[in-house]
Amino acid sequence: MALRLHDTMTRRLQPVQPLEPDHLRIYTCGPTVYARVHIGNFRTFIFEDVLRRVLEQRFARVTHVMNLTDVEDKIIRNAIDHNVSLDEETAPWIAAFFEDLDTLNLRPANAFPRATDYIEQMVSLIERLEEHGVTYRSEGSIYFRIAAFPRYGRLSGVHADDLVTGASGRILADEYDKESPRDFALWKAAAPDEPGWDTRLGRGRPGWHIECSAMSMSLLGEHFDLHSGGVDNIFPHHENEIAQSEAATGHEFVRLWTHSEHLRISGEKMAKSLGNFFTVRDLIEQGAKPSAIRYLLAASTHYRKVLNYTDEALYTAGQAVERIAAFNTRLRELQPAPGDTAADESVSIAERAIEQFDAALDDDLNLPEGMGVFFTAVREANRLLDAGSVTEPGRERLLALVHRVDDVLGVLPLVARERESELAADEQELLDRRAAARAGRDWAQSDALRIELAGRGIAVEDTPQGQRWRRG
Repeated sequence: MALRLHDTMTRRLQPVQPLEPDHLRIYTCGPTVYARVHIGNFRTFIFEDVLRRVLEQRFARVTHVMNLTDVEDKIIRNAIDHNVSLDEETAPWIAAFFEDLDTLNLRPANAFPRATDYIEQMVSLIERLEEHGVTYRSEGSIYFRIAAFPRYGRLSGVHADDLVTGASGRILADEYDKESPRDFALWKAAAPDEPGWDTRLGRGRPGWHIECSAMSMSLLGEHFDLHSGGVDNIFPHHENEIAQSEAATGHEFVRLWTHSEHLRISGEKMAKSLGNFFTVRDLIEQGAKPSAIRYLLAASTHYRKVLNYTDEALYTAGQAVERIAAFNTRLRELQPAPGDTAADESVSIAERAIEQFDAALDDDLNLPEGMGVFFTAVREANRLLDAGSVTEPGRERLLALVHRVDDVLGVLPLVARERESELAADEQELLDRRAAARAGRDWAQSDALRIELAGRGIAVEDTPQGQRWRRG
């Protein structure tokens, strides 16, 4: 069965068939870099990483572009408040994002375009839209006239006639004069004290949506294969991308649209605006392992179902990772049994599991089902390993199964990293002694042990939940 994904536009499974033979082009909406990204965002980014890994197993070439939104109203306000340039304001958050990508073992995109590097392309695209008569100007700003695009609403089901003030959230909150509250800004006039660009359109800065259209079409072409993001991107962002892109080119913008559901905590959407979010760094400082975080976000729930974050769910994810790592270690340390390879049941177990795992991924990227297939094979293979009946070819095929699964799941490199950073027995003893010293209010001994641990490259922090440690 060929890979099929749920297409948000048609609301049904569609085959993934690249427009260009064996070359799949995908654009994923990246972060707005005004703060550290929370794990609700990483639920989407890890879904997209899993998707990209599966695409790379299926097609000879995959080109992946993920944008960085580094000009936006919140960023501008922060830059003004901090009296720094946009580059200075966003640099630490971009660095933090790349650090988190590495921490959770996401494959880097082929390109990470920054909006501020594509102002000319945005200006050119807006000029094309003006030529097609779907824009208007007001007090130095330029707006897209939604009424001029009759197909508006196909992706989200939100039709132009139903839009009212406030319905479009982020766009309609813009404080600019518009003909209709339905319309959205393509170019925003900049106040004298605000960052802006002097262009053929006048002095100003781009609207949110035009950024992604200009960057994606510049790097992937005006018609490409896949566009992905979280469900919160469907409306208004992706709906507006479609309107402006297709109004400019006169043809289809993207063949398939895929979206992942929200991550919730205590039943609520995780969001900075609600103050109920964790960053990757937060979880690791609380003792979570990156491998467990990645497994939880990637494989515990299908990407189109809401995932509820709990400590118990994270613990269960960690247990699953330990089972994978233990099986991998057992195979690598195995002394294979001699005998007739044809009689080795482990070969057929591995081959069947690889076929079924691939079939689960081909069915709308059903990684949870695929992991069920894998763990069934692990249980069956462990029975044969216990009996000492696995031959070298059987071992090789079982290792091929592990590799096939983790090429998508991506946790074993994290496990290897975590094992390298685990405490040696004498280091754990020092931490235990320090905890005992603090419990006995022996602050001098506690401080001395902290210094000794620091000399070994172990930083210790005291929290209400007890001492936390990290390397470096």
